[in-house]
Amino acid sequence: MTAPAPALRIGSAAGRGTLLAAILASGMVFLDSTVVNVALPRLGAELGATVAGLQWTVNGYLLMLAAFVLLGGALGDRFGRRRVFLVGVVWFAVASVLCGLAQGTGWLVAARFLQGAGGALLTPGSLSVLQASFDPDDRARAIGTWSGLSGVSTALGPLLGGWLIDALSWRWIFFVNLPLAVGVVLAALRWVPESRDEAASRTGAGRRFDVAGALLGALGLGGVTYALIDAPARGAGSPTVLVAAVLGVLGAVVFVLVERRRGDAAMLPTGLFGSRLFSVLNVFTVVVYAALGGFTFFLAVYLQNVVGWSALLTGLATVPMTLLLLVGSARAGALAARIGPRLPLTVGPVVAAAGLLLLRRVGPGASYWTDVLPGVVLFGAGLTLVVAPLTASVLAAVADRFAGVASGFNNAASRAGGLLAVAALPLLVGLSGSGYEQKTALADAFRGAMLWCAGLLLAGAVLAGLLIHRPTRTAPGGQPCPSLPASTPPDRR
Repeated sequence: MTAPAPALRIGSAAGRGTLLAAILASGMVFLDSTVVNVALPRLGAELGATVAGLQWTVNGYLLMLAAFVLLGGALGDRFGRRRVFLVGVVWFAVASVLCGLAQGTGWLVAARFLQGAGGALLTPGSLSVLQASFDPDDRARAIGTWSGLSGVSTALGPLLGGWLIDALSWRWIFFVNLPLAVGVVLAALRWVPESRDEAASRTGAGRRFDVAGALLGALGLGGVTYALIDAPARGAGSPTVLVAAVLGVLGAVVFVLVERRRGDAAMLPTGLFGSRLFSVLNVFTVVVYAALGGFTFFLAVYLQNVVGWSALLTGLATVPMTLLLLVGSARAGALAARIGPRLPLTVGPVVAAAGLLLLRRVGPGASYWTDVLPGVVLFGAGLTLVVAPLTASVLAAVADRFAGVASGFNNAASRAGGLLAVAALPLLVGLSGSGYEQKTALADAFRGAMLWCAGLLLAGAVLAGLLIHRPTRTAPGGQPCPSLPASTPPDRR
Protein backbone atom coordinates (compact mmCIF):
# COMPACT_ATOMS: atom_id res chain seq x y z
CA MET A 1 0.00 0.00 0.00
CA THR A 2 1.49 3.32 -1.05
CA ALA A 3 1.65 6.24 1.34
CA PRO A 4 -0.65 9.10 0.40
CA ALA A 5 1.08 11.78 -1.65
CA PRO A 6 0.79 15.46 -0.71
CA ALA A 7 -2.26 17.15 -2.23
CA LEU A 8 -1.46 18.93 -5.49
CA ARG A 9 -2.06 22.62 -6.10
CA ILE A 10 -3.21 23.73 -9.53
CA GLY A 11 -0.45 26.35 -9.78
CA SER A 12 2.36 23.86 -9.29
CA ALA A 13 4.22 22.02 -12.05
CA ALA A 14 2.92 18.68 -10.76
CA GLY A 15 -0.62 20.02 -10.66
CA ARG A 16 -0.46 21.33 -14.22
CA GLY A 17 1.16 18.10 -15.43
CA THR A 18 -1.48 15.93 -13.78
CA LEU A 19 -4.23 18.06 -15.29
CA LEU A 20 -2.57 17.83 -18.72
CA ALA A 21 -2.43 14.02 -18.53
CA ALA A 22 -6.11 13.77 -17.55
CA ILE A 23 -7.21 16.19 -20.30
CA LEU A 24 -5.25 14.48 -23.08
CA ALA A 25 -6.43 11.01 -22.03
CA SER A 26 -10.10 11.88 -21.79
CA GLY A 27 -9.72 13.84 -25.01
CA MET A 28 -8.76 10.64 -26.84
CA VAL A 29 -11.90 8.87 -25.64
CA PHE A 30 -14.18 11.80 -26.40
CA LEU A 31 -12.55 12.25 -29.80
CA ASP A 32 -13.23 8.65 -30.76
CA SER A 33 -16.80 8.95 -29.53
CA THR A 34 -17.53 11.72 -32.04
CA VAL A 35 -15.30 11.22 -35.09
CA VAL A 36 -16.29 7.64 -35.91
CA ASN A 37 -19.86 8.58 -36.80
CA VAL A 38 -18.54 11.03 -39.40
CA ALA A 39 -16.37 8.27 -40.89
CA LEU A 40 -19.11 5.63 -41.16
CA PRO A 41 -20.12 6.23 -44.81
CA ARG A 42 -16.50 6.27 -46.01
CA LEU A 43 -15.27 3.24 -44.09
CA GLY A 44 -18.52 1.41 -44.90
CA ALA A 45 -17.93 1.90 -48.61
CA GLU A 46 -14.23 0.96 -48.45
CA LEU A 47 -14.74 -2.14 -46.29
CA GLY A 48 -18.05 -3.19 -47.84
CA ALA A 49 -19.90 -2.96 -44.51
CA THR A 50 -23.62 -3.54 -44.02
CA VAL A 51 -25.79 -1.51 -41.62
CA ALA A 52 -25.03 -4.17 -39.00
CA GLY A 53 -21.31 -3.68 -39.60
CA LEU A 54 -21.67 0.08 -39.04
CA GLN A 55 -23.72 -0.58 -35.90
CA TRP A 56 -21.04 -2.86 -34.48
CA THR A 57 -18.32 -0.36 -35.37
CA VAL A 58 -20.03 2.08 -33.02
CA ASN A 59 -21.46 -0.42 -30.54
CA GLY A 60 -18.38 -2.60 -30.10
CA TYR A 61 -16.71 0.45 -28.55
CA LEU A 62 -19.78 1.51 -26.56
CA LEU A 63 -20.45 -2.01 -25.30
CA MET A 64 -17.01 -2.39 -23.75
CA LEU A 65 -17.16 1.09 -22.26
CA ALA A 66 -20.61 0.53 -20.76
CA ALA A 67 -19.87 -2.99 -19.50
CA PHE A 68 -16.37 -2.49 -18.10
CA VAL A 69 -16.14 1.19 -17.12
CA LEU A 70 -17.51 0.17 -13.71
CA LEU A 71 -14.68 -2.29 -13.34
CA GLY A 72 -12.19 0.33 -14.53
CA GLY A 73 -13.31 2.74 -11.81
CA ALA A 74 -13.28 0.04 -9.13
CA LEU A 75 -9.86 -1.25 -10.18
CA GLY A 76 -8.45 2.25 -10.02
CA ASP A 77 -9.89 2.86 -6.56
CA ARG A 78 -8.54 -0.45 -5.26
CA PHE A 79 -5.28 -1.14 -7.09
CA GLY A 80 -4.01 2.35 -7.83
CA ARG A 81 -5.63 5.01 -9.97
CA ARG A 82 -2.47 6.04 -11.82
CA ARG A 83 -1.48 2.43 -12.53
CA VAL A 84 -4.85 1.46 -14.02
CA PHE A 85 -5.05 4.79 -15.85
CA LEU A 86 -1.68 4.18 -17.57
CA VAL A 87 -2.61 0.62 -18.53
CA GLY A 88 -5.79 1.98 -20.11
CA VAL A 89 -3.91 4.66 -22.07
CA VAL A 90 -1.41 2.19 -23.56
CA TRP A 91 -4.15 -0.34 -24.29
CA PHE A 92 -6.27 2.33 -26.00
CA ALA A 93 -3.35 3.49 -28.15
CA VAL A 94 -2.48 -0.02 -29.35
CA ALA A 95 -6.12 -0.76 -30.16
CA SER A 96 -6.38 2.55 -32.05
CA VAL A 97 -3.49 1.52 -34.30
CA LEU A 98 -5.22 -1.83 -34.94
CA CYS A 99 -8.40 0.05 -35.90
CA GLY A 100 -6.47 2.18 -38.38
CA LEU A 101 -4.87 -0.89 -39.96
CA ALA A 102 -8.18 -2.79 -40.37
CA GLN A 103 -8.60 -4.60 -43.69
CA GLY A 104 -12.18 -5.74 -43.17
CA THR A 105 -15.28 -5.08 -41.06
CA GLY A 106 -14.59 -8.00 -38.73
CA TRP A 107 -11.07 -6.76 -38.01
CA LEU A 108 -12.31 -3.21 -37.37
CA VAL A 109 -15.11 -4.33 -35.05
CA ALA A 110 -12.73 -6.55 -33.05
CA ALA A 111 -10.27 -3.68 -32.70
CA ARG A 112 -13.10 -1.37 -31.61
CA PHE A 113 -13.97 -3.87 -28.86
CA LEU A 114 -10.36 -3.71 -27.67
CA GLN A 115 -10.34 0.07 -27.90
CA GLY A 116 -13.48 0.29 -25.77
CA ALA A 117 -11.87 -1.94 -23.12
CA GLY A 118 -8.90 0.43 -22.93
CA GLY A 119 -11.26 3.38 -22.70
CA ALA A 120 -13.08 1.70 -19.81
CA LEU A 121 -9.84 1.68 -17.84
CA LEU A 122 -8.75 5.23 -18.53
CA THR A 123 -12.08 7.08 -18.61
CA PRO A 124 -13.02 6.93 -14.92
CA GLY A 125 -9.33 7.19 -14.07
CA SER A 126 -8.96 10.64 -15.62
CA LEU A 127 -11.58 11.99 -13.22
CA SER A 128 -10.74 10.02 -10.11
CA VAL A 129 -7.05 10.98 -10.44
CA LEU A 130 -8.06 14.63 -10.21
CA GLN A 131 -10.50 13.94 -7.40
CA ALA A 132 -7.89 12.11 -5.33
CA SER A 133 -4.79 14.16 -6.17
CA PHE A 134 -5.75 17.81 -5.79
CA ASP A 135 -6.09 19.83 -2.63
CA PRO A 136 -9.80 20.34 -1.78
CA ASP A 137 -9.41 24.09 -2.34
CA ASP A 138 -8.23 23.50 -5.92
CA ARG A 139 -10.27 20.40 -6.76
CA ALA A 140 -13.34 22.14 -8.20
CA ARG A 141 -11.17 24.40 -10.35
CA ALA A 142 -9.12 21.44 -11.62
CA ILE A 143 -12.23 19.47 -12.55
CA GLY A 144 -13.79 22.54 -14.16
CA THR A 145 -10.65 23.06 -16.26
CA TRP A 146 -10.61 19.36 -17.17
CA SER A 147 -14.24 19.52 -18.22
CA GLY A 148 -13.89 22.64 -20.35
CA LEU A 149 -10.68 21.64 -22.14
CA SER A 150 -11.71 18.01 -22.55
CA GLY A 151 -14.94 19.27 -24.04
CA VAL A 152 -12.93 21.13 -26.67
CA SER A 153 -11.90 17.74 -28.04
CA THR A 154 -15.56 16.84 -28.34
CA ALA A 155 -16.18 20.04 -30.27
CA LEU A 156 -13.13 19.61 -32.48
CA GLY A 157 -13.66 15.87 -33.00
CA PRO A 158 -16.11 16.01 -35.92
CA LEU A 159 -14.20 18.91 -37.50
CA LEU A 160 -10.78 17.26 -37.17
CA GLY A 161 -12.22 13.90 -38.20
CA GLY A 162 -13.92 15.33 -41.26
CA TRP A 163 -10.72 17.05 -42.36
CA LEU A 164 -8.63 13.90 -41.85
CA ILE A 165 -11.17 11.77 -43.74
CA ASP A 166 -11.33 14.15 -46.73
CA ALA A 167 -7.62 15.00 -46.83
CA LEU A 168 -6.09 11.63 -45.94
CA SER A 169 -8.24 8.64 -44.99
CA TRP A 170 -10.69 7.51 -42.33
CA ARG A 171 -7.80 5.48 -40.88
CA TRP A 172 -6.17 8.64 -39.54
CA ILE A 173 -8.99 9.30 -37.08
CA PHE A 174 -7.49 6.34 -35.17
CA PHE A 175 -3.79 6.95 -35.84
CA VAL A 176 -4.05 10.46 -34.35
CA ASN A 177 -4.46 8.86 -30.91
CA LEU A 178 -0.88 7.57 -30.89
CA PRO A 179 0.95 10.91 -30.29
CA LEU A 180 -1.71 11.90 -27.75
CA ALA A 181 -1.13 8.67 -25.84
CA VAL A 182 2.64 9.23 -25.79
CA GLY A 183 2.07 12.66 -24.26
CA VAL A 184 -0.24 11.23 -21.61
CA VAL A 185 2.19 8.49 -20.58
CA LEU A 186 5.13 10.91 -20.29
CA ALA A 187 3.09 13.41 -18.26
CA ALA A 188 1.61 10.74 -15.98
CA LEU A 189 4.96 9.11 -15.23
CA ARG A 190 6.48 12.48 -14.45
CA TRP A 191 3.75 14.19 -12.43
CA VAL A 192 0.67 12.11 -11.53
CA PRO A 193 0.79 10.76 -7.94
CA GLU A 194 -0.51 7.29 -7.12
CA SER A 195 -3.68 7.01 -5.03
CA ARG A 196 -6.26 4.39 -4.09
CA ASP A 197 -9.26 3.79 -1.86
CA GLU A 198 -7.51 3.13 1.45
CA ALA A 199 -10.72 1.83 3.07
CA ALA A 200 -10.96 -0.89 0.43
CA SER A 201 -7.32 -1.78 0.94
CA ARG A 202 -7.74 -2.09 4.71
CA THR A 203 -10.75 -4.40 4.38
CA GLY A 204 -9.05 -6.54 1.76
CA ALA A 205 -11.59 -5.70 -0.95
CA GLY A 206 -8.82 -4.23 -3.00
CA ARG A 207 -7.35 -7.71 -3.53
CA ARG A 208 -10.54 -9.15 -5.06
CA PHE A 209 -11.37 -9.10 -8.71
CA ASP A 210 -15.09 -9.13 -9.53
CA VAL A 211 -14.82 -11.35 -12.60
CA ALA A 212 -18.43 -12.51 -12.31
CA GLY A 213 -19.80 -8.97 -12.17
CA ALA A 214 -17.77 -7.78 -15.16
CA LEU A 215 -18.65 -10.77 -17.35
CA LEU A 216 -22.34 -10.79 -16.40
CA GLY A 217 -22.62 -7.06 -17.15
CA ALA A 218 -21.04 -7.60 -20.55
CA LEU A 219 -23.28 -10.61 -21.22
CA GLY A 220 -26.41 -8.64 -20.36
CA LEU A 221 -25.60 -5.71 -22.62
CA GLY A 222 -23.98 -7.82 -25.34
CA GLY A 223 -26.83 -10.33 -25.61
CA VAL A 224 -29.53 -7.71 -25.98
CA THR A 225 -27.39 -5.69 -28.40
CA TYR A 226 -26.65 -8.72 -30.59
CA ALA A 227 -30.34 -9.64 -30.72
CA LEU A 228 -31.36 -6.13 -31.77
CA ILE A 229 -28.67 -5.81 -34.45
CA ASP A 230 -29.10 -9.32 -35.85
CA ALA A 231 -32.91 -9.33 -35.92
CA PRO A 232 -33.32 -7.47 -39.28
CA ALA A 233 -31.14 -10.01 -41.13
CA ARG A 234 -32.22 -13.24 -39.41
CA GLY A 235 -35.73 -12.34 -38.30
CA ALA A 236 -36.95 -11.60 -34.79
CA GLY A 237 -38.07 -15.22 -34.31
CA SER A 238 -34.84 -16.89 -35.36
CA PRO A 239 -33.19 -19.18 -32.77
CA THR A 240 -29.98 -17.14 -32.76
CA VAL A 241 -31.79 -13.88 -32.01
CA LEU A 242 -34.00 -15.47 -29.35
CA VAL A 243 -31.08 -17.17 -27.59
CA ALA A 244 -29.09 -13.91 -27.58
CA ALA A 245 -32.03 -11.99 -26.15
CA VAL A 246 -32.68 -14.57 -23.43
CA LEU A 247 -28.99 -14.70 -22.49
CA GLY A 248 -28.88 -10.91 -22.34
CA VAL A 249 -31.88 -10.64 -20.03
CA LEU A 250 -30.69 -13.49 -17.80
CA GLY A 251 -27.20 -12.00 -17.65
CA ALA A 252 -28.62 -8.65 -16.49
CA VAL A 253 -30.80 -10.27 -13.82
CA VAL A 254 -28.01 -12.46 -12.46
CA PHE A 255 -25.63 -9.47 -12.51
CA VAL A 256 -27.90 -7.58 -10.12
CA LEU A 257 -28.25 -10.61 -7.83
CA VAL A 258 -24.50 -11.26 -7.73
CA GLU A 259 -23.60 -7.64 -7.08
CA ARG A 260 -26.17 -7.40 -4.28
CA ARG A 261 -24.71 -10.48 -2.61
CA ARG A 262 -21.15 -9.21 -2.76
CA GLY A 263 -22.00 -5.98 -0.93
CA ASP A 264 -19.15 -3.45 -0.74
CA ALA A 265 -16.81 -5.92 -2.47
CA ALA A 266 -18.93 -5.75 -5.62
CA MET A 267 -17.84 -3.96 -8.76
CA LEU A 268 -21.08 -1.98 -8.39
CA PRO A 269 -22.05 -1.69 -4.70
CA THR A 270 -25.83 -1.80 -4.79
CA GLY A 271 -25.95 0.39 -1.69
CA LEU A 272 -25.42 3.33 -4.06
CA PHE A 273 -29.05 2.90 -5.10
CA GLY A 274 -30.36 3.55 -1.60
CA SER A 275 -31.07 7.05 -2.89
CA ARG A 276 -34.19 7.00 -5.06
CA LEU A 277 -33.05 10.22 -6.72
CA PHE A 278 -29.76 8.62 -7.75
CA SER A 279 -31.66 5.73 -9.34
CA VAL A 280 -34.21 7.90 -11.16
CA LEU A 281 -31.55 10.23 -12.52
CA ASN A 282 -29.57 7.34 -13.93
CA VAL A 283 -32.69 6.07 -15.72
CA PHE A 284 -33.09 9.61 -17.05
CA THR A 285 -29.45 9.48 -18.19
CA VAL A 286 -30.10 6.31 -20.21
CA VAL A 287 -33.14 7.88 -21.92
CA VAL A 288 -31.48 11.18 -22.82
CA TYR A 289 -28.23 9.64 -24.04
CA ALA A 290 -30.17 7.10 -26.07
CA ALA A 291 -31.70 10.01 -27.97
CA LEU A 292 -28.27 11.63 -28.35
CA GLY A 293 -26.67 8.39 -29.58
CA GLY A 294 -29.43 7.69 -32.11
CA PHE A 295 -29.33 11.28 -33.38
CA THR A 296 -25.56 11.39 -33.95
CA PHE A 297 -25.47 7.93 -35.56
CA PHE A 298 -28.13 8.73 -38.15
CA LEU A 299 -27.30 12.39 -38.81
CA ALA A 300 -23.69 11.80 -39.91
CA VAL A 301 -24.64 9.08 -42.39
CA TYR A 302 -27.70 10.99 -43.63
CA LEU A 303 -25.89 14.25 -44.31
CA GLN A 304 -23.28 12.48 -46.45
CA ASN A 305 -25.34 9.83 -48.25
CA VAL A 306 -28.60 11.75 -48.79
CA VAL A 307 -27.87 15.47 -48.50
CA GLY A 308 -24.56 15.01 -50.32
CA TRP A 309 -22.17 16.79 -47.97
CA SER A 310 -18.48 16.03 -47.52
CA ALA A 311 -17.12 14.53 -44.30
CA LEU A 312 -15.71 17.93 -43.31
CA LEU A 313 -19.04 19.74 -43.73
CA THR A 314 -20.78 16.93 -41.86
CA GLY A 315 -18.31 17.35 -39.01
CA LEU A 316 -18.97 21.08 -38.93
CA ALA A 317 -22.73 20.57 -38.72
CA THR A 318 -22.81 19.57 -35.06
CA VAL A 319 -20.06 21.90 -33.80
CA PRO A 320 -22.62 24.57 -32.67
CA MET A 321 -24.28 21.96 -30.45
CA THR A 322 -21.02 21.19 -28.66
CA LEU A 323 -20.09 24.87 -28.38
CA LEU A 324 -23.42 25.54 -26.69
CA LEU A 325 -22.63 22.80 -24.20
CA LEU A 326 -19.19 24.21 -23.48
CA VAL A 327 -20.38 27.80 -23.08
CA GLY A 328 -23.71 27.19 -21.40
CA SER A 329 -23.19 24.21 -19.10
CA ALA A 330 -21.75 26.26 -16.23
CA ARG A 331 -24.67 28.69 -16.41
CA ALA A 332 -27.17 25.84 -16.53
CA GLY A 333 -25.50 24.29 -13.50
CA ALA A 334 -25.67 27.58 -11.60
CA LEU A 335 -29.35 27.96 -12.52
CA ALA A 336 -30.13 24.46 -11.28
CA ALA A 337 -28.26 25.16 -8.05
CA ARG A 338 -30.59 28.12 -7.44
CA ILE A 339 -33.94 26.67 -8.50
CA GLY A 340 -33.34 22.91 -8.33
CA PRO A 341 -32.88 20.44 -11.20
CA ARG A 342 -36.53 19.61 -11.93
CA LEU A 343 -37.31 22.56 -14.23
CA PRO A 344 -34.10 22.39 -16.35
CA LEU A 345 -34.38 18.60 -16.65
CA THR A 346 -38.00 18.93 -17.75
CA VAL A 347 -37.66 21.86 -20.16
CA GLY A 348 -34.33 20.78 -21.67
CA PRO A 349 -35.54 17.52 -23.25
CA VAL A 350 -38.61 19.28 -24.67
CA VAL A 351 -36.44 21.91 -26.38
CA ALA A 352 -34.08 19.21 -27.69
CA ALA A 353 -37.03 17.19 -29.03
CA ALA A 354 -38.25 20.26 -30.93
CA GLY A 355 -34.84 20.48 -32.60
CA LEU A 356 -35.03 16.87 -33.78
CA LEU A 357 -38.49 17.40 -35.20
CA LEU A 358 -37.16 20.38 -37.17
CA LEU A 359 -34.35 18.25 -38.60
CA ARG A 360 -36.84 15.78 -40.07
CA ARG A 361 -37.49 18.21 -42.95
CA VAL A 362 -33.83 18.26 -44.07
CA GLY A 363 -33.49 16.75 -47.55
CA PRO A 364 -31.18 16.62 -50.60
CA GLY A 365 -29.57 19.98 -51.37
CA ALA A 366 -30.53 21.38 -47.96
CA SER A 367 -29.04 24.66 -46.79
CA TYR A 368 -27.01 24.46 -43.62
CA TRP A 369 -28.06 27.88 -42.35
CA THR A 370 -31.80 27.58 -42.87
CA ASP A 371 -32.43 23.83 -42.71
CA VAL A 372 -29.82 22.20 -40.46
CA LEU A 373 -28.55 24.90 -38.07
CA PRO A 374 -31.90 25.77 -36.39
CA GLY A 375 -32.55 22.16 -35.42
CA VAL A 376 -28.97 21.58 -34.24
CA VAL A 377 -29.06 24.76 -32.14
CA LEU A 378 -32.36 23.81 -30.51
CA PHE A 379 -31.10 20.31 -29.77
CA GLY A 380 -27.86 21.70 -28.33
CA ALA A 381 -29.70 24.28 -26.22
CA GLY A 382 -31.95 21.61 -24.77
CA LEU A 383 -29.00 19.33 -24.01
CA THR A 384 -27.18 22.24 -22.37
CA LEU A 385 -30.05 22.65 -19.92
CA VAL A 386 -29.77 18.96 -19.04
CA VAL A 387 -26.10 17.98 -18.71
CA ALA A 388 -24.86 20.10 -15.79
CA PRO A 389 -27.94 19.73 -13.53
CA LEU A 390 -28.06 16.01 -14.29
CA THR A 391 -24.40 15.52 -13.41
CA ALA A 392 -24.52 17.45 -10.14
CA SER A 393 -27.74 15.79 -9.02
CA VAL A 394 -26.59 12.25 -9.81
CA LEU A 395 -23.34 12.57 -7.87
CA ALA A 396 -24.81 14.46 -4.91
CA ALA A 397 -25.68 11.19 -3.15
CA VAL A 398 -22.31 9.49 -3.65
CA ALA A 399 -19.67 9.18 -0.94
CA ASP A 400 -16.19 10.48 -1.73
CA ARG A 401 -14.52 7.08 -1.50
CA PHE A 402 -16.71 5.74 -4.35
CA ALA A 403 -15.45 8.39 -6.79
CA GLY A 404 -14.31 5.91 -9.44
CA VAL A 405 -17.35 3.65 -9.13
CA ALA A 406 -19.79 6.55 -9.17
CA SER A 407 -18.33 8.26 -12.22
CA GLY A 408 -18.04 4.83 -13.84
CA PHE A 409 -21.69 3.97 -13.26
CA ASN A 410 -23.12 7.23 -14.57
CA ASN A 411 -20.81 7.03 -17.57
CA ALA A 412 -21.94 3.42 -18.10
CA ALA A 413 -25.57 4.57 -18.03
CA SER A 414 -24.93 7.16 -20.73
CA ARG A 415 -22.96 4.69 -22.88
CA ALA A 416 -25.64 2.03 -22.44
CA GLY A 417 -28.28 4.48 -23.63
CA GLY A 418 -26.35 5.22 -26.81
CA LEU A 419 -25.51 1.55 -27.30
CA LEU A 420 -29.13 0.42 -27.13
CA ALA A 421 -30.33 3.25 -29.37
CA VAL A 422 -27.82 2.46 -32.13
CA ALA A 423 -28.74 -1.24 -31.85
CA ALA A 424 -32.53 -0.77 -31.81
CA LEU A 425 -33.27 2.20 -34.06
CA PRO A 426 -32.31 0.63 -37.42
CA LEU A 427 -34.57 -2.30 -36.54
CA LEU A 428 -37.42 0.02 -35.54
CA VAL A 429 -37.19 2.10 -38.73
CA GLY A 430 -36.56 -0.81 -41.11
CA LEU A 431 -32.96 -0.06 -42.13
CA SER A 432 -30.71 -3.06 -42.85
CA GLY A 433 -28.16 -4.48 -45.29
CA SER A 434 -26.89 -1.80 -47.67
CA GLY A 435 -29.92 0.43 -47.07
CA TYR A 436 -27.71 3.24 -45.75
CA GLU A 437 -26.33 3.63 -49.30
CA GLN A 438 -29.82 4.01 -50.83
CA LYS A 439 -31.14 7.55 -50.56
CA THR A 440 -34.85 6.76 -50.34
CA ALA A 441 -34.47 4.02 -47.75
CA LEU A 442 -32.09 6.09 -45.65
CA ALA A 443 -34.30 9.20 -45.83
CA ASP A 444 -37.33 7.29 -44.57
CA ALA A 445 -35.27 5.68 -41.82
CA PHE A 446 -33.79 9.03 -40.74
CA ARG A 447 -37.19 10.67 -40.36
CA GLY A 448 -38.47 7.72 -38.37
CA ALA A 449 -35.38 7.70 -36.15
CA MET A 450 -35.77 11.40 -35.34
CA LEU A 451 -39.36 10.71 -34.24
CA TRP A 452 -38.21 7.91 -31.94
CA CYS A 453 -35.43 10.07 -30.48
CA ALA A 454 -37.83 12.97 -29.90
CA GLY A 455 -40.18 10.54 -28.16
CA LEU A 456 -37.38 9.38 -25.86
CA LEU A 457 -36.62 12.97 -24.91
CA LEU A 458 -40.26 13.72 -24.16
CA ALA A 459 -40.42 10.57 -22.00
CA GLY A 460 -37.39 11.89 -20.12
CA ALA A 461 -39.14 15.22 -19.59
CA VAL A 462 -42.15 13.45 -18.08
CA LEU A 463 -39.87 11.41 -15.82
CA ALA A 464 -38.11 14.55 -14.62
CA GLY A 465 -41.32 16.47 -14.03
CA LEU A 466 -42.85 13.70 -11.94
CA LEU A 467 -39.98 12.13 -10.02
CA ILE A 468 -36.96 14.46 -9.83
CA HIS A 469 -36.52 16.86 -6.93
CA ARG A 470 -33.79 19.02 -5.48
CA PRO A 471 -31.04 16.83 -3.95
CA THR A 472 -30.21 17.36 -0.30
CA ARG A 473 -26.66 18.24 -1.29
CA THR A 474 -25.09 19.47 -4.49
CA ALA A 475 -21.81 18.22 -5.87
CA PRO A 476 -19.30 21.05 -5.73
CA GLY A 477 -17.92 22.88 -8.69
CA GLY A 478 -16.85 21.84 -12.10
CA GLN A 479 -18.41 22.00 -15.51
CA PRO A 480 -19.51 18.67 -16.95
CA CYS A 481 -18.42 17.21 -20.27
CA PRO A 482 -21.22 16.35 -22.72
CA SER A 483 -20.22 12.72 -22.98
CA LEU A 484 -18.85 11.98 -19.53
CA PRO A 485 -20.45 13.37 -16.34
CA ALA A 486 -17.85 15.21 -14.35
CA SER A 487 -18.11 16.48 -10.84
CA THR A 488 -16.61 16.05 -7.42
CA PRO A 489 -18.66 13.60 -5.38
CA PRO A 490 -19.29 15.03 -1.91
CA ASP A 491 -18.79 13.03 1.25
CA ARG A 492 -22.29 12.24 2.50
CA ARG A 493 -22.26 11.99 6.27
